[in-house]
Amino acid sequence: MSLDEKSNWLTFTDSPEYVARQSTPFKAPDITIAELHAAVPAHLWKKSTFWGLFYSIKALVQAYAVYRGAKLIPLAARYVGAPGVAFLWGVYWWSQGLVLCGWWCLAHEAGHGTLTNYSWLNNLIGYILHTGILAPYTAWRESHRKHHKATMSVEREENYVPRTRSEYNLHTQSDDQVEDGEQPGYLAPGRKEGTIDAHELFSDAPLYNLYGIAIMLFFGWQIYLVQNTMGNPMYPPGTNHFQPSSPIFKPRHRAGIVASNIGMLCVLGLLALWTYNSGFMTVFKLYTIPYFLANYHIVLLTYLHHSDPTLPHYRKAQWTFVRGALSTCDRPLYGWIGRWILHNVSHDHVAHHLFSSIPFWNQPQVTACIKKALNDRGEISAYNYDSTNTCRAMFRTFTQCCFIEDEGDIVFYKDRDGVAGRNLAAKQ
Repeated sequence: MSLDEKSNWLTFTDSPEYVARQSTPFKAPDITIAELHAAVPAHLWKKSTFWGLFYSIKALVQAYAVYRGAKLIPLAARYVGAPGVAFLWGVYWWSQGLVLCGWWCLAHEAGHGTLTNYSWLNNLIGYILHTGILAPYTAWRESHRKHHKATMSVEREENYVPRTRSEYNLHTQSDDQVEDGEQPGYLAPGRKEGTIDAHELFSDAPLYNLYGIAIMLFFGWQIYLVQNTMGNPMYPPGTNHFQPSSPIFKPRHRAGIVASNIGMLCVLGLLALWTYNSGFMTVFKLYTIPYFLANYHIVLLTYLHHSDPTLPHYRKAQWTFVRGALSTCDRPLYGWIGRWILHNVSHDHVAHHLFSSIPFWNQPQVTACIKKALNDRGEISAYNYDSTNTCRAMFRTFTQCCFIEDEGDIVFYKDRDGVAGRNLAAKQ
């Protein structure tokens, strides 16, 4: 991470990359997947069972080492006192949560088949790691593959799908209807009876927004799995990742989904046995808190990859696979620690979306190849990178990415005032 990036991470301000992107009218890229594919050397596509197993074992060893460190915390009480013990538990929770998120990221790679040359071994590794953190391996693998096939498509995207003005039943106000001190709306004048003011729906109260962010980060992963919240609205109410007959999946996936459910029930049974033998607080401190912090990291990184005021969404007339993949965003999440523990998932997310069958350990080189190809084509602005402090980026996205319009082939999120995060260039 450069000095400028470190400065951005230490301040609650937008990064230069974000500011430049926001002020530059957007033109959809026309580079093809064949051009990008040609820019990536053949050796980067090769998988390695050795390295796949190495990183899998490393993830398990990291979790065990951090766990063993936590077992020593009570022994430190006589030397550091209660405040020191509290600090050490905080370090354990944060570290183990990050390591368990690394399990999730590695299982995600296994689901793409990149860890080894053998599909059965990829699925075994993914199943073990995801089941260990109560994630449904087969179910999420399949919905995630759909996400990759339709990234940033308004109609077909699976995750973090923006809701439209009509879905929220929003109205707008003309200037002559605005009361003193109110912010006027953005579009057509008049208020249709029964509609809602965006200012009423999307609050700007900081504490309210912080509460919403906390709920999303700590419980959003489970809520999505159970209720399909922020998933594709084409699915009927009650759609979830645990029902084998869920409309998300095909009949051939049902046996794998049942196996995932059985695995998670077994883990819950082991946790119950551990609780019975060691007590509730022991399991709560050693597993439950790190589990929810892992969920925090999972939602944080996936949300910021695909939701940002300056990232476009496409309707079918303008969507292509390449445009959707290039509309994700690379972020230096946690610096070198994120690279090592989270397996490049944030640093090289654009490359991953373009070429998800390339092993993650080669993705930094793929990112460099993609940037060069875009630069040679005169479309380097299509590559999205943002070194904004993660807290700032999260707050910015949560409060400014409110809704999109019902019309338009290329759309950007609008805030509660109806102002888009970015404008289109002429002649789109």
